[in-house]
Amino acid sequence: MNDPTKDPRFLHDPYPTYTAMRSACPVQAVPTGSGGHSSYLVTGYAEARQALGDPRLSKNTAAFFADKESRRRLHPAVAHNMLASDPPQHARLRKLVTKAFTTGAVTELRPFIGEVTDALLDRWPVGGQVDFVASLAVPLPVIVICKLLGVPEADRPEVQRWSAELFAAGKPDLIDAASHAMAEYMTGLIASKRLEPGDSLLDRLISARDGSDHLSEEELVSLAVLLLIAGHETTTNFLGNAALALLQHPAELERLRSNPEDIPAALDELLRFDSPVSTATFRYTTEAVTLGGADIPAGVPVLVALGAANRDPERFPSPDQLNLDRDAAGHLAFGHGIHRCVGAPLAKAEADIALRAILTRFPRLRLAVPPDQLQWRHTRLVRGLTALPILT
Repeated sequence: MNDPTKDPRFLHDPYPTYTAMRSACPVQAVPTGSGGHSSYLVTGYAEARQALGDPRLSKNTAAFFADKESRRRLHPAVAHNMLASDPPQHARLRKLVTKAFTTGAVTELRPFIGEVTDALLDRWPVGGQVDFVASLAVPLPVIVICKLLGVPEADRPEVQRWSAELFAAGKPDLIDAASHAMAEYMTGLIASKRLEPGDSLLDRLISARDGSDHLSEEELVSLAVLLLIAGHETTTNFLGNAALALLQHPAELERLRSNPEDIPAALDELLRFDSPVSTATFRYTTEAVTLGGADIPAGVPVLVALGAANRDPERFPSPDQLNLDRDAAGHLAFGHGIHRCVGAPLAKAEADIALRAILTRFPRLRLAVPPDQLQWRHTRLVRGLTALPILT
């Protein structure tokens, strides 16, 4: 099978391909790159959940690539972060992060999120056309995570650009350069915060302790970069995908407009229906594993298609239907197990506040172009729109 991510039809709607693959076998070998190597792609829900929680599937990318030649020059802070580690290192890092990244911090941020949302929506022309992605889905999460981490306002445009470049599929030199720029910026920001401490999340990470344990300089930079990227890239896609889903299902949109108190409960179904992360981050087998009837040898990458798993009819009946009454809390959009997204409460808070404000302020919201004219980001990892033209 050819790489489906290079097919524009797949980028526009990957779910028919995923359905066909899952029907044939929920776990199957697919070609990787041009060297004749293979990975295993997981499209079934039960198999994906098993893979995400199986300790035999390692995320230690440094160990996997240690003996492999590569022309890539990713900065270690990007290549070797908490997501790319296994226990006990992962457990140690996550424990220190969790001490600073609390649900209380998210609750305290809600008024700020509301203020930023209103300020962005104030720029929307009533009865005109606007790009939902550029005018809200991108700036809102960027502003919020930068505020949380203590990134000065003047630096945010560059930080946003570097983050976008890290997902520039097919442009390895650009990705590598962006990783160095982001890491060097964060190194400088941490140094300045040591000289003039504040009360941001980054300040709390600098002072985080677990007994005598603390974060090293390299770990601090790595976590800061990870939180910054993960804190807004996926939320941008979540907002765009959720808005598009509702605009294509006007009855559900009107239901939420009439009953905004239902929005928090609807978020899980919106996440399931069109997941902002299409494929979970890198994993590989440390020993031979049998998964979904497939015998996977040791030392082989395993790609978990979260978007495919969330459309598995064995777990979610009529999966291609958006049903806001569905109990979708078991979706895998945020992952599963020890690597489940630590920023999930923040992403949900932003989506709740943003959707509530949009539906309240713009009662005539609709798509400005046919859905088949929308452009999707050219990347295997995330699923998101490059633009979403809407009429207000």
